[in-house]
Amino acid sequence: MSDTPRATGMDAFAALGEAVRSALSERGFTTPTAPQRRAIPPLADGNDALVIAPTGTGKTETAMLPVFSALAETRPEGLGALYVTPLRALNRDMRERLEWWGEYLDLDVQVRHGDTTDYQRSKQADDPPDVLVTTPETLQAMLTGEKLRAALSDVDHVVVDEVHELAASKRGAQLTVGLERVRRLAGDFQRIGLSATVGDPKEVGKFLTGDRGCEIVEVNVGSKVEFDVVSPEVTPEDERLAGKLATDPDIASHVRLIRDIVGDNESVLIFVNTRQTAEALGSRFKTLGEPIGVHHGSLSKDARIEVEDAFKAGEIDGLVCTSSMELGIDVGRVDHVVQYNSPREVARLLQRVGRAGHRRDEVSRGTIVTDSADDTMEALAIARRAVGGEVEDSGIHHGSLDTLANQIVGLLMDMGEVNAREAYELITRAYPFRDLPEETFREVARELSGNRLLWIDEERDVLETSGGTWQYYYRNLSMIPDEETYDVYDISSRRQIGTLDERFVVNFAQPGETFIQRGELWRINDIDDEESEVNVTPIEDPAGEVPSWTGQEIPVPRAVAGEVGEMRGVAEPQFAGGADAEAVAREFAGRYPADAETIRVGLDTVERHVDAGHPIPTDDRIVVEGRGRSIAVNAAFGHEVNRTLGRLLSALIGQRTGSSVGMEADPYRVELEVPNGVTPGTVIEVLEETDPAHVEALLELALKNSDTLKFTLAHVAAKFGALKRYQGNKRFGGDRLLAALEDTPVFDEAVREVFHTELAVEETAELLAAIDDGEIEVVAARDRTPLGTDGRSSGREFLVPENADASVIETIRDRIMDDHVIQLCVHCGEWNQRTKVRRVRDTPECPECGSTRIAALNPWDGETVKAVRASEKDEEQEKLTRKANRSANLVQAHGKQAVIALAARGVGPHNAARIIGKLRENKGDFYRDILKQERQYARTKSFWE
Repeated sequence: MSDTPRATGMDAFAALGEAVRSALSERGFTTPTAPQRRAIPPLADGNDALVIAPTGTGKTETAMLPVFSALAETRPEGLGALYVTPLRALNRDMRERLEWWGEYLDLDVQVRHGDTTDYQRSKQADDPPDVLVTTPETLQAMLTGEKLRAALSDVDHVVVDEVHELAASKRGAQLTVGLERVRRLAGDFQRIGLSATVGDPKEVGKFLTGDRGCEIVEVNVGSKVEFDVVSPEVTPEDERLAGKLATDPDIASHVRLIRDIVGDNESVLIFVNTRQTAEALGSRFKTLGEPIGVHHGSLSKDARIEVEDAFKAGEIDGLVCTSSMELGIDVGRVDHVVQYNSPREVARLLQRVGRAGHRRDEVSRGTIVTDSADDTMEALAIARRAVGGEVEDSGIHHGSLDTLANQIVGLLMDMGEVNAREAYELITRAYPFRDLPEETFREVARELSGNRLLWIDEERDVLETSGGTWQYYYRNLSMIPDEETYDVYDISSRRQIGTLDERFVVNFAQPGETFIQRGELWRINDIDDEESEVNVTPIEDPAGEVPSWTGQEIPVPRAVAGEVGEMRGVAEPQFAGGADAEAVAREFAGRYPADAETIRVGLDTVERHVDAGHPIPTDDRIVVEGRGRSIAVNAAFGHEVNRTLGRLLSALIGQRTGSSVGMEADPYRVELEVPNGVTPGTVIEVLEETDPAHVEALLELALKNSDTLKFTLAHVAAKFGALKRYQGNKRFGGDRLLAALEDTPVFDEAVREVFHTELAVEETAELLAAIDDGEIEVVAARDRTPLGTDGRSSGREFLVPENADASVIETIRDRIMDDHVIQLCVHCGEWNQRTKVRRVRDTPECPECGSTRIAALNPWDGETVKAVRASEKDEEQEKLTRKANRSANLVQAHGKQAVIALAARGVGPHNAARIIGKLRENKGDFYRDILKQERQYARTKSFWE
């Protein structure tokens, strides 16, 4: 890391050529910013460098001034420099700045991406600009054009913007090979990476340069940010506001606080973690008549530009947005950033709050608004870590086989044919593939040959193009998975307002239904499946559905969850010694950016837990608790480790008992639904006895039945060109696809991707080793505990009121439809099938005996299946059989409606019968009653035997 600057003050600018220096004062550059002081001299010398500095400190000019200086002297014949950005729409302000420098220096600066016209592309091929701003995907297309390949042979500089974003994705792995393909044409060129936040600069430097050496110029981002974590107290105004917003007073206090922050500033970005939350929060502000817009990736391009322009012009004071606003979209000056709920990651918080205060040496300020104890503690840890610059590692995709497949075909597009060994050597010069075994490369090539995407000449050891090469490559320029979406149009204006997932359309959308988008309410007029369009009209009705978008919960890293565990461990002896909450909170306030009252809210559950005499789960203690069939493993190790631990426990306990085990995980606990006879002691035994060396093999076995693997396998198969081979024109189920591809590189890559993106195999093995060595204590609690039952409520993120309005109903309905049930014929006892609720027939019937007496059981309830089939039953089996018969009677009388009710959490036959038996005018009330029963179950389950 470059800790000592090479030049100070104007000396940095002295490293630039005369033409650039003469323009500096005209452009308003008097003294260099911190990254410019430190990075311009080595960049002017032609060195490769990674520049890490806060947003708004002139990173673009830091990289481009030395590049412009070099180009002004050499005047390239072809493309002199590439500026690669992950964004299709380059920040307009940045584009204007680059074009100004181009005009002043008589250098042609142009942009090329997916929306560039054919005419403009043709002009760029015939007369290449000096500097081309482009995306990773467009670079892939450029490499295959004869004229553009000739132009790329002149490249001397490549700048990669937002390099941290690319390093963590397959897009980035693809780009690194693309840059090696450019290097084959142009020879060595200067590589410059730009980022606001990087946790592992040396790794990202290797990613950028192919591990050929890289200067790291890092300006401390923590010195440029200030945070305030706030859990608002409910006021009398919030009580009144709750009625107006049809929500509860707690949520109303969040809306009120954010409204007040917007009112105290001129321009505020309000970041949320999901698109659903953006729509729900936006609709609340609309109800209040506040000048606050909504911005996320599922809105149409026109709708996004409209709200961006309105914010920039000061027509609206606030913008509720998701990660769509993290990466440099130009919305003018931002005074303040609000983060609603914990941002889950340090890098995300820095990226978001970094949008505020874009002026030299100005501090970026942000407020994190939290809503629960877990949420508050997590936000405190993240805020402290952000000020300390403790950013997460990037998570580079090493050895991604579908990316490898894509780039083997790319090389053939470049060259027509290529020696297999030469292709292997070129690809392994890219850092993510440096350790790729040659045999794996050849297996992937053989898979591509089997999919008719290339030919292999075994005698000459040469790969050649085939009839499918061209079509495959242009269909797969991007490594982003293809998601089917429907465009939403306002039929009165024929203006596109956004998109909806196919799943949402299939499961919910019918003419007459309503939903929220852009914070506004719409009624569906008609659906055109052939054109994938939904036509809508605006309405004033207060009920609406929040659209369901593709996307996963942002995972909380182990380090963040571990700090929350550490905070609990610090508070435990103080509470045990009789200290009051206010005193403990005041002590924490010296270390964390929040007032004592907010910290007290965060510590409330810890205090109740200690007062009840339970051991506290910390960063070095796991606490296992349970009652009946519900067991919680309190483990402060983050989403990925806990998901991995949960899958492992579920598989191993299932293996011991011969029954399925239900599992849910959050950053601080793993919830298990287990067969009778499984106790916390059983779970502790499994944790202490499992060999860490076997974790990976056990998890691969456990994954084979998971929807996660099947979903990932379908996307990976598409990137291998394998789906067409197996699927033809018909849908091909996940089970059959898995069976067809199990012994192929396609399957290997799907497993690798799930391990990389969903799980933490190595860290979980280390955790089990630490348990084995006694470094991590595993203890049992004598009962259910406050921390064990106080998990983050997913409902609150959707702003769910107690009296749920229609925007909640789809969330419940969609979740239940995606849950699994066991259908069991209680007449013959022979037939049982585990399936998703949505796939259950309206009137279930046994295919073996034709009976309609079909019980709907929880997916882990293998014991009831055994009980029904047992010829001689013990007392417990008699009880289970009676319950199965009551379930079957309900399903026989009410069909799928009964299955839906029985699939809900904590709703047995008795409660299901009460829910079904109610007379209703509104079908949404059915799901409201289910939600009410689920809430009752959640409140009381810790007292159940």
